[in-house]
Amino acid sequence: MPRKGETVEEIFVKFRQVQTLKWQGTKLPEAIRTVGITPVTYYRWRKQYGDLMEIQARKMKDLEEENTRLCRAVSDLTLALDKMILTEAKRNNF
Repeated sequence: MPRKGETVEEIFVKFRQVQTLKWQGTKLPEAIRTVGITPVTYYRWRKQYGDLMEIQARKMKDLEEENTRLCRAVSDLTLALDKMILTEAKRNNF
């Protein structure tokens, strides 16, 4: 069963925990395992959210979701327009 991804807040909590453990002298691989994530996940999060503050990351996530919705709407409208053009062409026997 697929697992639901973490929210932005959960990501930042885990990211901060890793940073805190690292600053306390724990080696990075140990800190990552202590928090309960894989190194690949940590580095992906660091690349995606590393320089952002939590509010900026939340806004970015919301914009990505809105972009997905808008892309779907454009796709649906394009399909409807194509269908309308084909039925009009069929009716006029071009």
